[in-house]
Amino acid sequence: MPIRAFLVFFCAASLFAQVSFDRILRANQEPQNWLTYSGGFSGQRYSALTQVTPANVANLEMKWAFQARSLERFETTPLVVDGTMYMTQAPNDIFALDAATGRAKWTYSYSPSKDARPCCGRVNRGVAILGNTLYMGTIDAHLVAVNATDGKLLWDVEVAKAASGYALTHAPLVIKDKVLVGTAGGEYGIRGFIAAYDAATGKEVWRFYTIPGKGEKGNETWTGDSWMHGGASVWVTGTYDPELNLTYWGVGNPGPDWNGDDRGGDNLYSSSVVALDADTGKIKWHFQFTPHDVWDYDSTQVPVLADMNWTDRNGRTAPRKVMMFANRNGFVYTLDRTSGQFLMGKPYVKVTWATGLDEAGRPMRAPGKEPTPDGNKIFPSVAGGTNWYSPSFSPRTGLLYVPSWESVEGTMNKLDTPYVEGNRYTGGIPSSRRYQQVRDEKADAEGYGMVKAIDPKTGDRKWEFKMNDVTTSGILTTASDLLFTGGREGFFQALDARDGKLLWRVPAGGEIIMGPMTYQANGKQYVLFSAGSSMFSFALK
Repeated sequence: MPIRAFLVFFCAASLFAQVSFDRILRANQEPQNWLTYSGGFSGQRYSALTQVTPANVANLEMKWAFQARSLERFETTPLVVDGTMYMTQAPNDIFALDAATGRAKWTYSYSPSKDARPCCGRVNRGVAILGNTLYMGTIDAHLVAVNATDGKLLWDVEVAKAASGYALTHAPLVIKDKVLVGTAGGEYGIRGFIAAYDAATGKEVWRFYTIPGKGEKGNETWTGDSWMHGGASVWVTGTYDPELNLTYWGVGNPGPDWNGDDRGGDNLYSSSVVALDADTGKIKWHFQFTPHDVWDYDSTQVPVLADMNWTDRNGRTAPRKVMMFANRNGFVYTLDRTSGQFLMGKPYVKVTWATGLDEAGRPMRAPGKEPTPDGNKIFPSVAGGTNWYSPSFSPRTGLLYVPSWESVEGTMNKLDTPYVEGNRYTGGIPSSRRYQQVRDEKADAEGYGMVKAIDPKTGDRKWEFKMNDVTTSGILTTASDLLFTGGREGFFQALDARDGKLLWRVPAGGEIIMGPMTYQANGKQYVLFSAGSSMFSFALK
């Protein structure tokens, strides 16, 4: 290649992503970017940007909007790398945009197989990046690698069979030279797994089954051959501790969802969090939040990591590596992420299926609170106290912020469902009484959405922000003590992270589902969120 042509190529390429693993490790040192699904490996969704503050947040105005070509739900959290934004639209298209203007640079479109059958919408929650390559999971259970400069396909591997119900819906997680993904499809009787792929070639490096097979420790927690179709999906991107070299993933419910008659036992590692060696996929520890789950209480939430001083039962205070986990089952937990030791657990919404937790964190079941053929009313509903919507942790306030659904009652029915490959295998038909809109004071009895600020050391709620509708948005916090969130009713709002005071609100005209994020381009801080099928970027006037 002539020198001049090489220089032109080099300069053009330098405008796009060159993201080393070292950069992702130190993502907190470049807050102008958003380099992984949760902003960093800790899963905190906390940004060090401070240009937008409680004093000036009311001056935010829309700078650009992107209208998706798809009418599917917009659940993606984009990445931003040095002025370029990478985002997905459902089911499986990738866009590169100018982060300051929203102008499209290129598009990659993937056509899923007709065999694809994701249970809960043809959704995608984002991409991962390493070097100059983007990685996306697809709803027909493929993992694809795309050139970040021009959107050209580099490789495409089948992770699992779509016809059997497998799918990939979450953003992959890059660790060192590997790309990690977990399979969805528990509603079809899959056997879930988490796998790592060589980032350069797409070759599978290791695989961890979220249900142990015959001869493996934990298989005895499944009656007979029920483990073969036991579900235990992965819906949301995991987190990573580089010092321990452990990656943490929430695991979904066992199958069939609401009928546990033929799967006696605790059903490991369903409804759990697992800690895996990032190099080998070997399990280091697990913690099961809901043993023998018959309520569909997936542990779909992001495991949030932080280091904090912890006072033990003997009154001794010392630094501790912890994991915070606001679970769908209505309890919030703090665990030691080195060992999995239970440190704290407490209800954060109304719970009737259990009376509390024992000293080891195991739930004490309430009698008569399992699904029945005629239907049984249970709190929280099948939607859970929270769902896959990302929480946030602010090191400044020391609080965990959880999008939650308070006092939402669910009627859960138990049915007999035989396993047939590719067919739904749920064992019941649940329903929820969801709170739609405040009409009068009596409407409170039907449940509502809340942002809850929780002390992870005690489980105490420090403040709550009540919303008119169920909360369906993730949460973002910043170093200027701002909290951003949205919901189904279509408002995007900023709260004071210290006390929950409403500071700013804008009607967005559509349901807000994704986790909001923030970045900086050309010296200006932007706050980005989606509503309906549009993406909006706001900045100060």
